[in-house]
Amino acid sequence: MTSESLHPVPAPARRTVVAAVGTAGLAVALTACGSDNKSSDSTSSTSGSGASASSGGTGGGDNAAAGNAGGTVLAKTTDIPEGGGKVFESQGVVVTQPTAGTYKAFSSKCTHQGCAVKGIADNVITCPCHNSQFSATDGSVKKGPATQPLAAANITVDGDSIKLA
Repeated sequence: MTSESLHPVPAPARRTVVAAVGTAGLAVALTACGSDNKSSDSTSSTSGSGASASSGGTGGGDNAAAGNAGGTVLAKTTDIPEGGGKVFESQGVVVTQPTAGTYKAFSSKCTHQGCAVKGIADNVITCPCHNSQFSATDGSVKKGPATQPLAAANITVDGDSIKLA
C-alpha cells in the first residue's frame, strides 16, 4: 500500500501566473530600452576625450602602425562622402569623412538608449529614435537627449580601403 494522499497539490492561481509572466516581459522590455551611458564598447580607444579613431589618409588611432596588418574591409574611401558617412550595421560602426581625406569611426549605438544611428549629413550623425545628434568629427553630442559621445572605433585606411582594425 502507498501512503500517497488522494488530495491534489494546490497549483498557483491563474492570476499569479499571468502577473509573473507580464512582469518578466516588462523587465525584458525595459532592459532592452534602458540607458547605458557607460563607454564599455570593446572597440573604444578613448572615452569622450574627442580623440580621433582615425584621421588623414594614413589610418590612425591606436593601430596606425598596423596599416597593412589586416582587418575587415568596410568600404572604399570613395564610398564615404565628404561631410557625410555610412553606417555598417553588422559591424556596429559608423564611418565618416568630416573633411577631405580624413576618416573617422564610431560605435553606431546611440548613447541615449542604444538605437542604431542612421543619418549622416553636414557632419552630423543622427539617431532616429529620439533625434540625438553627434559630431561626425569627434562623436561628441551636438543635441540631446544623449549626454555621452559616441565611442570611437579603430579603423585603418590602406590605399583606397577602409578597414575595421
